[in-house]
Amino acid sequence: MKSLVLAEKPSVAKELARVLGCGQKHKSYMEGPKYVVTWALGHLVTLAEPEDYDPKYRNWNLEDLPLLPPKMNLKVMKETSHQYKAVAQLCKRQDISELIIATDAGREGELVARWIMELVHWRKPFKRLWISSQTDKAIKDGFNSLKPGKDYDALYASAVCRAEADWLIGLNVTRALTTKYNAQLSAGRVQTPTLSILMDREHDIQRFQSQPYWTVGADLDGFSAMWREQDGHDGRLWSKEAADAIAAAIGKAGSAKVEKLRTTEKSEPHPQAYDLTELQRDANKRLGFSAKQTSNVLQKLYEQHKLVTYPRTDSRYLSSDMVPTLKGRLESIAVGPYTNLARRLLRSQLPVSKRIVDDSKVTDHHAIIPTEQFVQLSELSNDERKLYDLIVRRFISLFYPPYRYDETSVMLAVGQHRLYAKGKTLKEAGWREVYGTAVDANGDDEDEDDSDGSIGGRGDKQQSQLLPALASGQSVAVKQGKIKELRTLPPARYTEATLLTQMEKYGLGTPATRADIIEKLLSSDTIDRSQNRLVPTGKGKQLIELVVDALRSPELTAKWEHELERIAQGKGNAAAFMKTIREQASKWVSEVIAETKEYKPHNVTHSKCPDCGKPLLEIKGKRGRSLVCSDRECSYRRSADPVLLNKRCPQCHKKMEMHTGKAGKYAQCRPCNVIEMLEDKDGGRVNKREQRKLVEQYSDQAPLANSLADKLRAALEQKGK
Repeated sequence: MKSLVLAEKPSVAKELARVLGCGQKHKSYMEGPKYVVTWALGHLVTLAEPEDYDPKYRNWNLEDLPLLPPKMNLKVMKETSHQYKAVAQLCKRQDISELIIATDAGREGELVARWIMELVHWRKPFKRLWISSQTDKAIKDGFNSLKPGKDYDALYASAVCRAEADWLIGLNVTRALTTKYNAQLSAGRVQTPTLSILMDREHDIQRFQSQPYWTVGADLDGFSAMWREQDGHDGRLWSKEAADAIAAAIGKAGSAKVEKLRTTEKSEPHPQAYDLTELQRDANKRLGFSAKQTSNVLQKLYEQHKLVTYPRTDSRYLSSDMVPTLKGRLESIAVGPYTNLARRLLRSQLPVSKRIVDDSKVTDHHAIIPTEQFVQLSELSNDERKLYDLIVRRFISLFYPPYRYDETSVMLAVGQHRLYAKGKTLKEAGWREVYGTAVDANGDDEDEDDSDGSIGGRGDKQQSQLLPALASGQSVAVKQGKIKELRTLPPARYTEATLLTQMEKYGLGTPATRADIIEKLLSSDTIDRSQNRLVPTGKGKQLIELVVDALRSPELTAKWEHELERIAQGKGNAAAFMKTIREQASKWVSEVIAETKEYKPHNVTHSKCPDCGKPLLEIKGKRGRSLVCSDRECSYRRSADPVLLNKRCPQCHKKMEMHTGKAGKYAQCRPCNVIEMLEDKDGGRVNKREQRKLVEQYSDQAPLANSLADKLRAALEQKGK
């Protein structure tokens, strides 16, 4: 008898089959003496659509809402049905005695396998492969210690609740909004409160009124200091006259007396290992990666190169059973720029502390660290290399001592005024040596709670400097007093890094889903990227006003996410949770129907739909800009971006754009204002002689005018004569 192994992807199945000795390759599976390895293609099974319950739901009608099927049905996904059929046939084989679930070790991975098992009516025994890396050793160890499948029933229940909740809330509220306002308005259990966070920040920015303020500084003998009214004061003055008077008094004094001098030894421990959200934050700040880009690159490092451990983790700690493997991991990464950093650690026992290893803080998976797989850096792409560098340096830094320095604070008296200065003296670079002593590996976020602009002159914080030797009571020469004018600044818009921090703070989504939520908001045109910042669009601003208040609340969604986690741990009540979700869906649909506000599309163009005459909307998609009819019942759509032809401009030789005017189709080179007719109204080609005449007529010698179509029509009429 053989075991059927179900992986989540073909690439993973291929590696499992190789390690398990399955050499017989077939179209949909691989087979060996003991195992048959097959795969899903992500999800093969999904929740049924409304029209699967009743064909009338194919049309979106407000009166049909809410849609609350008493039992949620499953169906095979059409696009991957061929692979489902293959898996179903393997499940029926008489020589298969058990199933081994080898999908991703997490909530979604469990759902992928269990839904397939439910549809094929699997009744034989099943086990679970639960591993945190894809190395040969990890796979062999995992198959030698398979877990009983029923141990993960609670995780499956949590996954089902998450999927059904998203269907019931997202589908009902989205259909209600879309049909009521005749616009594509999408809402969801996680995406809507995430949009709400962005809109709250936008309101803070719009309400903010910038004010000028002044600071007073002084150049002393060998260092500089800042005026403050007293300890704890931020040094800001709201009157230029007051600042001028203080600066003048300090400058005239000629000297300052050291009143207080304090030197404190400080230390910073190494940063903790990465979980997925922290890695996404760091990659956004340091590398400019989007959260989704980080997830995709990380998945390749895990799955294809086998260089890092399981990516979708929310833990920043390692488990105690990993301690014996740490030196082996350091040996595997001791190449290239990491050689000396790692070799130094391998000469002695590793200092393993509670900051690194803590079983109580490891949930399903430990932190993201390198595997014991030997790395060939030359085989990695540029993005893979950059992300791997972050992970490796963070791992090495775990075993380096704290960064230690002496911080000296000095207060000086200048008459009735007080000057303050700070200095820092390095004692031991510690873990910062792994990054370079000038680099802050923690990369602190901007203050997210600064909604009143109080941080004002961001970047005007007093910098540490090298202070000369000072003694209490010593007199120091004052060279000059000076003022600096600044303005209070509004709170900054969110980057993906800082938005991920807020999502984590409120418990919105999971490390595995947050990147997809941000991408969904971007693809639905409710937010946009402006450089590295996320900005709500006109559509997003209106949507957040139209959606029900309760769904906007991050606290409510966080409460649901917490309950899903309790269900996964076997402590929650799945039936009670779903009862609440159904009640909320019904209530929110009623609130949308009763709403009296209006929706005005923010992206209306001056163009009219050729089919129904209604205004066209400009939308952004993966393939560029498109123009779609504002009436959802009308299916008209066309590209808004010009089509580039293979035809080259006769002057600059760049590709020309194709346009259609009243006179027919024509090619245009925008830099040169050169046009060439492609065909006349009857589809006839314009001959080369006439093309040359048009080139001469409408090139730089005769710049293209607003009445281009009229000139072309006149030219063609002349041709007809």
